[in-house]
Amino acid sequence: MRADARRNHDRLLAAARVAFAEHGADASLEDVARRAGVGIGTLYRHFPNRPALLNAVFQDALAALLRRSGELAEADEPCRALVDWLRAVVAHAGMYRGLARALMSASHDESSALSQCSLPLHTAGERLLVRAQESGAVRRDVSIGDLMQLTNAIALAAEQDPGDEELADRLLSLTLRGVRA
Repeated sequence: MRADARRNHDRLLAAARVAFAEHGADASLEDVARRAGVGIGTLYRHFPNRPALLNAVFQDALAALLRRSGELAEADEPCRALVDWLRAVVAHAGMYRGLARALMSASHDESSALSQCSLPLHTAGERLLVRAQESGAVRRDVSIGDLMQLTNAIALAAEQDPGDEELADRLLSLTLRGVRA
């Protein structure tokens, strides 16, 4: 990428992070371009659609979640490791208003740019889930797809009630009681 194109790309990502934090995942792309000091055409040359921009913005958080799953993969308590990781996923999905909904939609559309976030998360979570199931702590009929949908639904519910800072953790705890063996 040329130096000027790289600068525009980086400015667009920085502006998108701010806009998504302030207005959620549905923030105006025109606003993102304006904040970055470029035209909307430049935004679309770098990111052909909203999911592509969301995917690029969330790569840092995705990398952190993947690192965390790797750290937890050999934990002495596989069920605790799975729970800790799912809490991190809920926190990630709750970072930006609308992200949980977008991730839920992407999980059913492998052609979506956001599926590039969803698929590695499923793989990382699957490894933790299998260890927890093999330890006898989690029922065998629980799938990572179901757990990911539940975590996104919990983040979505918490987004609807921002005044209750403990809601996501309570809902996750309640949900996880149902998956124990």
